[in-house]
Amino acid sequence: MTFPAFVVAALAEIAGCFSFWAWWRLDKSALWLIPGMVCLAAFAWLLTFAESEAAGRAYAAYGGIYICASLVWLWAAEGVRPDRFDIFGALICLTGAAVILFAPRAA
Repeated sequence: MTFPAFVVAALAEIAGCFSFWAWWRLDKSALWLIPGMVCLAAFAWLLTFAESEAAGRAYAAYGGIYICASLVWLWAAEGVRPDRFDIFGALICLTGAAVILFAPRAA
């Protein structure tokens, strides 16, 4: 359940943050903030589905998924193709996220 929750949470967070970006930086209507706030609330709720005994550990592991989702957004929504350094950096982050989330823990 953790990985799908992280993926959907990342999309919700990026959409929510983008609504603020669009309002502030792209001169869109303040009405863009309403769905943005809903998306950000959904993002926070979705993170509660992470299978982790500690919120901070779940948030840290989520960071790797968020970085990858941000690069997908960069390409799909903004039309900027990630370069090799973006891809390599994302792989490093995913590796770190996997270590944080899946490492055996002492009881």
